[in-house]
Amino acid sequence: MEINWKRWLSITIALLNITFFTTACAPPTNPNQVVFSILSDPKTFNAVLSQESPNIFGYTYEGLITENPLTGKKEPALAESWEISDDNKTIIFTLREDLKWSDGKPLTSKDVIFSYNDLYLNPKIPNNYRDSLRIGQSGAFPTIRSLDNRRIEFKIAEPFAPFLDSAEIPILPEHILRKTIDQKDKNGNPIFLSTWGTDTPPEQLIVNGPYKLKSYITSQRLIFDKNPYYYKKDEAGNSLPHIPEVVLAIVESTDTSLLQFRSGSLDSVGVSPAYFSLLKKEEERGNFTIYNGGPAFGTTYITFNLNKGKRNGKPLVSPEKSRWFNDLNFRQAIAHAIDRQRMINNIYRGLGAPQNSEVSVQSPFYNKNLKGYDYDPKKSKELLLKSGFTYNANNELLDKNGDRVRFTLNTNAGNNIRESLGTQIQEDLSKIGIQVDFSPIAFNVLVDKLSNSLEWDAIILGLTGGNDPHAPNIWYVDGNLHMFNQEPQPGTQPIQGRVIADWEKEIAELYLKGSQELDMEKRKAIYMDVQVVTERNLPFIYLVNPLALSAVRNRFCGIQFSALGGAFWNLDELKICDKKSES
Repeated sequence: MEINWKRWLSITIALLNITFFTTACAPPTNPNQVVFSILSDPKTFNAVLSQESPNIFGYTYEGLITENPLTGKKEPALAESWEISDDNKTIIFTLREDLKWSDGKPLTSKDVIFSYNDLYLNPKIPNNYRDSLRIGQSGAFPTIRSLDNRRIEFKIAEPFAPFLDSAEIPILPEHILRKTIDQKDKNGNPIFLSTWGTDTPPEQLIVNGPYKLKSYITSQRLIFDKNPYYYKKDEAGNSLPHIPEVVLAIVESTDTSLLQFRSGSLDSVGVSPAYFSLLKKEEERGNFTIYNGGPAFGTTYITFNLNKGKRNGKPLVSPEKSRWFNDLNFRQAIAHAIDRQRMINNIYRGLGAPQNSEVSVQSPFYNKNLKGYDYDPKKSKELLLKSGFTYNANNELLDKNGDRVRFTLNTNAGNNIRESLGTQIQEDLSKIGIQVDFSPIAFNVLVDKLSNSLEWDAIILGLTGGNDPHAPNIWYVDGNLHMFNQEPQPGTQPIQGRVIADWEKEIAELYLKGSQELDMEKRKAIYMDVQVVTERNLPFIYLVNPLALSAVRNRFCGIQFSALGGAFWNLDELKICDKKSES
């Protein structure tokens, strides 16, 4: 549920020092590889069904267009050009000539039509992209048709400011996947839902991106090699990418990533603030550079399960906890009880700032006038008492029925920053009498709770961000990442009694209104307003906005670092220019 493909640390500091200050020289790096790390095995090799990030699809697939993270402008990808009608309701994309899939078969407009109409817009296929294709007040989907082998026409019911974002989603091969839509399982669902799992032999995965999967060893690594039919060429006419192989090492934690980077076995690592000073001292000797892209895009937050629904008569959240979580005073009390400055000082080592909004600080739509929630335990207690909570002789918080206020807080295990955040939140809330049972769990288990079982209390997680704040899958009430009050996904058991709050509807309406406005200044004003509503009602309690920091080996030519795209957003164009490690 996090990062762009080009964005990507239990071992103590003492052990790190012993390990690396006794290492005179990093081992040689394969000149034909670039090596990164990921914290868990991929959940799927199906780009449509994927709900996790990082994933493999930035290496293996492209859409019609892409966004340059340095400029924020849309640029050609599979489509060489596009035209927008005067009324802003018809867009015609023209594909590049002689596009091919990794098996050598032609890539044509039929693949585009299939990807949109039969996959992303198919109501029987749950995916993160469908919501972004809804247009305007009615939520109508675009009408998409092929004009010829290279041209695709999109017609929308009304002008829609973020429409071009939906042209960035991966295009998949009709000649391989058509049969998986036509064939149904015993429940009448397309067998596509079980297609291209992680047990699929790599040679069966047909792609259009710069790389194709070569091998996958569970809990160890994924290896990608160059797609010989990738369309891009450099200025000299040489086929891209320049770097023939990419390796994703699967590691158990961000600390392990740091160990492997400093031993020389990784080419890049996200720099945790906890280790910034340590790594900064090693830049020259380790032959790497730490890049600083400024405030990171995306959000880190704690959210409560506000869903009042039941499944088979059993509440998703126990009735007493549901009353607490749905009490605005309770959520605001939690927000005031979290010491963000302590997080910045201790966990982020000063390399961050309090986060107040779902919109990235670097976005032109960010509302700089938000007040946020200052650390104020006294105010927290006042809000709790106002809602009828009381304290016993041991300063333990009790609800109106005399029940101890206690809940479980989850995050994804192995992410040390989030684990540290959870530990501090546990400590902070104990000061206002709340017992938090903090339990990091495997990322795939966490995703299952959010998407399928819907049975959880509170989580710490993050969402990726971009320049445009339009995010219907998060803010529309039936969006598949509307996690704080999630509607059941297609193919899962229905629930009864889900209630949509008025403020949820207001947020959805404002995001819809923002998408309909083409005047930039008016659009900004709408998103300024919606941030005030989200700040007041706290569906997500935002924590800290860190700096976007990455350490990258000095063996690459062409690095153009940005907070939005990271160091390797243009991986297909990068070259290895220093093939030897330096002592």
